[in-house]
Amino acid sequence: MEERLKELESRIGYTFHNFELLRNAMMHSSYTNEKHLEKYQCNERLEFLGDAVLELVSSEFLFLDSPKVSEGQLTKTRASMVCEPALAFCARDIELGSYLLLGKGEEATGGRQRESITSDAMEALIGAIYLDGGFTNAKEFIHRFILTDLENKKLFFDSKTILQEMVQAQMSDTISYKLMKEEGPDHNKAFYVEVLLGEKSYGVGKGRTKKAAEQQAAYQAILRLKKTN
Repeated sequence: MEERLKELESRIGYTFHNFELLRNAMMHSSYTNEKHLEKYQCNERLEFLGDAVLELVSSEFLFLDSPKVSEGQLTKTRASMVCEPALAFCARDIELGSYLLLGKGEEATGGRQRESITSDAMEALIGAIYLDGGFTNAKEFIHRFILTDLENKKLFFDSKTILQEMVQAQMSDTISYKLMKEEGPDHNKAFYVEVLLGEKSYGVGKGRTKKAAEQQAAYQAILRLKKTN
């Protein structure tokens, strides 16, 4: 496992002085339970710390980047930037799920791809970097892996809302989402959803929930509409 975690260090461009902190950040509660380790050894305490560091860094970023935006709008934007799907999206970029220490049951039920687990691990990793290398290193990690390509991320996470606004402004068609099929066992399902503008299909999305599949389909429709405009 040490080799795998060294690979993660290389991927994120940060080398730990205390390697145990990285191991701790990747240790899910299902693993500590299975190995009969103390509860505090899982990554939940680091996640708690990382969440606070992330909130401060993202708040400072928005405050400086948007000097004329109101507090209410800043709060709303920050919430969308650091929500579970957003952090899971960032975690996928560095394939964080593949480095997690999971219990056999969690592993068997698709835990490595579960957004709640990978987003928590992302926060735990921030907490570990903060403890190991201080605020500056944690801030650099957040800017590099979370506060990048925000326009595209916003487009992805708010895609249903953005599609609704685009369609209302440009055309009179109604938007509808149609479940095409479901695949896999109950604990690890994949949903396929088609988005229709009027009677015409504009995109198909796949997700672990119907909502995620709808967002993906809406995102495909937005890209298609942008190309035709």
